[in-house]
Amino acid sequence: MAEVATTLKVPVPPPELARIPLVRNNRSFGWISDQVSAITEGKAPLWWWIAFIPSFSALCLLGAMLTYQVSTGIGVWGNMHPVMWGWDIINFVWWIGIGHAGTLISAILFLLRQRWRTAVNRAAEAMTIFAVMCAGIYPAMHVGRVWFDWWLFPIPTSQGMWPQFRSPLMWDVFAVSTYFTVSVLFWYTGLIPDLATMRDRAKTKLRKFIYGAMCFGWTGSNRHWSNYEKAYLILAGLSTPLVLSVHSIVSLDFSVSQLPGWHTTIFPPYFVAGAVYSGFGMVLTLLVPLRKWCKLEDIITMRHIDVMCKVTLATGSIVGYAYFMEYFIAWYSGNPYERFTFMSRLFGPYWYGGWAMLAFNAFIPQLFWFKYCRTNLVVVFIISILVNVGMWFERFVIVVGGLYREFLPSNWGFYAPTWVDICTYIGTFGLFFTCFLLFMRFLPMIAISEVKGVTPQSDPHNPLAKTNGGKHG
Repeated sequence: MAEVATTLKVPVPPPELARIPLVRNNRSFGWISDQVSAITEGKAPLWWWIAFIPSFSALCLLGAMLTYQVSTGIGVWGNMHPVMWGWDIINFVWWIGIGHAGTLISAILFLLRQRWRTAVNRAAEAMTIFAVMCAGIYPAMHVGRVWFDWWLFPIPTSQGMWPQFRSPLMWDVFAVSTYFTVSVLFWYTGLIPDLATMRDRAKTKLRKFIYGAMCFGWTGSNRHWSNYEKAYLILAGLSTPLVLSVHSIVSLDFSVSQLPGWHTTIFPPYFVAGAVYSGFGMVLTLLVPLRKWCKLEDIITMRHIDVMCKVTLATGSIVGYAYFMEYFIAWYSGNPYERFTFMSRLFGPYWYGGWAMLAFNAFIPQLFWFKYCRTNLVVVFIISILVNVGMWFERFVIVVGGLYREFLPSNWGFYAPTWVDICTYIGTFGLFFTCFLLFMRFLPMIAISEVKGVTPQSDPHNPLAKTNGGKHG
């Protein structure tokens, strides 16, 4: 019998329902593996060294500042009565907030089956870990005698002393350490299939041994994938409440007090929205240039940038709503101390912080209502930087603005950071960018296996799966 050739007809959706593909130009599996692995397998490009050398220099500056603080005492900070919290708590809360986007992208969006997360989740997860590392420095130093930090953990001593669990400092220790531990486990679990890919592509015995040890003998069998997906789902479920709880607990450091401007129930949701807002700002700050320098435009597409801008707009609008509600409640309460505190934010000595907070966090992100701003990479990059500047000023206004004027005018003071505060803060940027640059140099910054899973070729019912069947990498 003569074989009758049949033509496969695939229904084409109407234009208004067609979506921009998550991987452009119909790239094959092999191309995805080659492109993502290129920066780890070849020589470090010039731009990497231009970024790494200043970052490592700033990291050395951080080591020098921490040594100086431990040997001299935290009196070298600008903290003094009445502002006993200064840049240490400001930067602690700021860095913790930056770490929120990674877990949100990885855990919550994974549970919601948002397939666009696959191109950005790995870099965001790594950013989370490094940001929490930077944040952890400040509480450790804030205790003054860092050699007694171990007293914060529930370890019985010879004196039978236990930590004071009613102290917000203890809440921070447990919240941040739990968040860091689960984030590392989640990040590393997602890395395992890609580490096996790096092992199989390795050209030297040393690289093959290291990647082979790190991937725990992954073979890609059905049993391995089944166990991997179960573990990933469990960790996503554990991480999801942490996104909401960690910054809520950090906000309780303020809201459990009796100070005007702090003692409010709006802080937990307001802090969580602000943390996600600043986290997405940092993700955009990192990925907008990296997609160009690493030639990943076909993987991190304009659709990814557009969706992240929309999330930034949504969370920025929530933060702006919280700002206006704070001012409304201060007026509506009739409390003279609340009214005075919030008027001082705009017209007091630190007026620039209050206006920067409102401008960068409430008004600037509204530009993302316009598609032109969401698709113009220069505009997106500038706004992403302003987002984090604004969120830093928010923490500055809350901490310093709530402390420098007490109930008695005779106790009023003025806060200014010292050179040690400034150099330590610069040093934390060195730690963050040094770790991130080393991460992207030696580990795949894109989740290779997950990106392949959202391509048309991965769908056995799609005709592209047949045409690209021989190009799997």
